[in-house]
Amino acid sequence: MELFTRLILLTLFPTISSSQVIAPPSVDVFDTPNDGGGSITITWPLAEDIPEGTIYNIYIAQSAKGPFNKAATIPAKASLQSEDKATFGFGPETSMGQFVHVSEFIEDDEKLSLENENSYFVRIGVQSVGGETRGRIFEVIPSQQLFDWAKLNNLVLAIILSVVILVSISMAKKKDLFIRRIAGLEALDEALGRATEMGKPVLYIHGLGEINRISTIAAVNILSRIARRTAEYDTMLKVTSADPIVMSVSQETVKEAYIEVGRPDTYNRDNIFVAGTDQFSYAAAVEGIMVREKPAAHIMMGYFYAESLLLAETGSTTGAIQIAGTDAFTQLPFFVTTCDYTLLGEELYAASAYLSREPRLLGSLKGQDIGKMLLLFVLIAGTILSTFGFPQLKNLFTAL
Repeated sequence: MELFTRLILLTLFPTISSSQVIAPPSVDVFDTPNDGGGSITITWPLAEDIPEGTIYNIYIAQSAKGPFNKAATIPAKASLQSEDKATFGFGPETSMGQFVHVSEFIEDDEKLSLENENSYFVRIGVQSVGGETRGRIFEVIPSQQLFDWAKLNNLVLAIILSVVILVSISMAKKKDLFIRRIAGLEALDEALGRATEMGKPVLYIHGLGEINRISTIAAVNILSRIARRTAEYDTMLKVTSADPIVMSVSQETVKEAYIEVGRPDTYNRDNIFVAGTDQFSYAAAVEGIMVREKPAAHIMMGYFYAESLLLAETGSTTGAIQIAGTDAFTQLPFFVTTCDYTLLGEELYAASAYLSREPRLLGSLKGQDIGKMLLLFVLIAGTILSTFGFPQLKNLFTAL
């Protein structure tokens, strides 16, 4: 009688019977590659005809006998291997498999992390409307890898660019390399000469960036070159900043420049000061110096925010020559419209090499330009090849 009832149910409601029993998929469990350890990876093929609402439960135990604790839950047709190219690559087969990385699980209400070189036992369960079925048990040992092979392209690219820069430095020591003219830097001598003729000071204005910003470091390098010229011309140089550390670095930079020129007696550390630590109080203080003392030249270098227009607009009303430089692209339009000369973006970084013509700086600058040209060529070639269905070059330079 029971067998007869089951046959009738199977005939009338085949979907109910099929949804009650779903076999676990073909599972592969292994240590997560290219990582620092403490993680394992479970993969299984994507099921096309699986009932809606089915989920995969991942269980982990520290013994083959259990207890097995749930470590992750993955919905059907989610978490495709194609989403993790660093682990599974770019092949079309990655869109036909699912995966999960597991690094911890909960046992007795305590969260435990997987430890390297310890054995763990993993099984996958398939849960649907009719219940859950579990597959066989796998043993896996997480471990730490010494090298991340997924980032091999970064290493190769770094080596190539390093070789290009070293070769450029070697060439710069033998001959003077060409760098295109930068009008703002060429105008520095004119601005300093005008200040000397008029007997007025030069006002050097740091932005609001801290000393760890590249733009601030570049601004300090430019300050060193300007300090040498003002020492030679015996022109007063005033330097304002919004950060005490930037002020201290600027003081030592100017002092060293005056000593190199042979004019240590004309150095005055009181001319290098913090005008204010708040954005707009700093701007107001500097504007006051511009209006009261009327310097002949305003040189604004570094990272600026909304105060850029206030400074540059006030400076333009005093009749001073204004030279600005920043890598804050949102502030460049204000400097371009209110200053006589503006260093745009990376021109600020190139200023030290441009002014000093020092072979190491000059070679580094030239090598970086060559590297950018190579990357631009790869970008164009990769775009063309990808358009015609050959993404290999694009994949080679993809950051993973």
